[in-house]
Amino acid sequence: MKNAFLAFERWTSGIAMAGACLMLAIASTLGMFQIITRFVLEEPAEWTEVLIRFSLIWMVFLAIPMAFRQGAMVSVDVLKRWAPPAMRRLLSGFVCIATLALLAVLIWWGWDYARRGGVQTMAGLESLSMFWAYLAVPVGALFAVLGVIGNLLEPQNTELENAQ
Repeated sequence: MKNAFLAFERWTSGIAMAGACLMLAIASTLGMFQIITRFVLEEPAEWTEVLIRFSLIWMVFLAIPMAFRQGAMVSVDVLKRWAPPAMRRLLSGFVCIATLALLAVLIWWGWDYARRGGVQTMAGLESLSMFWAYLAVPVGALFAVLGVIGNLLEPQNTELENAQ
């Protein structure tokens, strides 16, 4: 069961990271397009700024699950370094529970906020609802839940090994 969950988590984290990379590529491309239209053609495209912001929001929330999976959660690094192994496991469990509680809040209120924002439109792109921008919060948090549980089952904690 553990191996099946970890395989599923690796698959979902990979999808989320691919989505984050795609959003970075979109933001970069739109940024270059905006520079060309504004400074070369002298006809700025107003919609590009909105889509850049939109894609950067999605990029951040889709990249968070991989950070959680690698153990880059908010934790007390000094305590983890000095604590005996049993205490480290207890501390990791506490950090995991606190993180899952925060993610539950993000899922609950993020979905509520996205639904409420569905009546708003994006400035410069009146055909798109703000629902799609706000949806990044609960979607990213759902992916992050899997990453947090995956890190609890198979800790990586690479931030401690790479710390100076």
